[in-house]
Amino acid sequence: MKAKIKNIAVTVVFAVVIFGLSVSFILKPAGEFSVSERRALLQFPVVSIENIMSGKFMTDFESYTLDQFPLRDGFRTVKALFASKVFRHKDNNDIYVENGIAAQIEYPLNVESVSNAAKKFNYIKEKYLNENNKIYLSLIPDKNFFLAPSSGRLSLDYEALVNQLCEETEGEEYIDIFSLLDIDDYYKTDTHWRQENLLDTAEKLLNEMGTSASFSALKENVLDVPFHGVYYGQSALPLDAEQIKYYTSDMIDSFEVYDRQNDKPMSVYDMEKAQGKDPYEMFLSGSLSLITIDNPNATTDKELVLFRDSFGSSIAPLLACGYSKVTVVDIRYIQSAVLDRFVDFENADVLFLYSTLVLNNSETLK
Repeated sequence: MKAKIKNIAVTVVFAVVIFGLSVSFILKPAGEFSVSERRALLQFPVVSIENIMSGKFMTDFESYTLDQFPLRDGFRTVKALFASKVFRHKDNNDIYVENGIAAQIEYPLNVESVSNAAKKFNYIKEKYLNENNKIYLSLIPDKNFFLAPSSGRLSLDYEALVNQLCEETEGEEYIDIFSLLDIDDYYKTDTHWRQENLLDTAEKLLNEMGTSASFSALKENVLDVPFHGVYYGQSALPLDAEQIKYYTSDMIDSFEVYDRQNDKPMSVYDMEKAQGKDPYEMFLSGSLSLITIDNPNATTDKELVLFRDSFGSSIAPLLACGYSKVTVVDIRYIQSAVLDRFVDFENADVLFLYSTLVLNNSETLK
């Protein structure tokens, strides 16, 4: 009798849960965006005879139900905790956490991608630059450079990556910043590095490029918004929020910054985006193809053209302290073939500053 009652109770509870989730799914308005995953959620698929007959409707509907499932984030967290704590998986969807620091596995080295990046850089040099330009190259290691060896996880052959890029590019002076960085220079829950930890890196880059800047007057500020980086949502683990810190000074405040993509003035720090879905985009407003930073208080007339990815957004204001003008170019969003319409390369220093993540996935470069 007790076993029968127990079985009935389990069946009733299961039916109530399934019924409750089904009703919740039907009544809950479809979400448009996942804050934790930083991506748009799938919406109800288009109903048409063609889609139904081809099977596309049911395939899309299945994906839609997975995106819009009630308590989806909670279930993702439970799954991730079970995978890491109970089944002792080393990663969850290629995201792993080591000593409270989240990173994504990047492996193996894609030599074709590195060659593609070298071709893009060479094209720019051959088309726009001459003997009056001093050309520099520097690479930013991803977090696996510091975490993977000690945790037993696979990672890129960074020495091979650097050697290959240097061999396949011509006329560039390589500036090594690997030795200046450590894992504490990166956000624990995000891909990117921390601006407040980059003064020595910026100083070395400036010195190697034949200029300098004093950072003694910089004031460190703390953004009043808790920061959960991209790996927070992707890992689905309950990681602690962080702080974003950023530098201001009389010089930085005097910068005249212009968004050439949208043809309007802008600020070094975008406080509207600081309150948005990805607060790191506060640095130079995130993914913009072309920005100019004029420094009216510069002690030099030297100019810099900085080819960069998203890591460059936070170090560009520091580099601008050592130049009269910095043109920030992101060829993930603007074609290299049209740069001469917008960028003045005459007598400018040129720095290619890229993360190993982008170089290993360089199909994004145009």
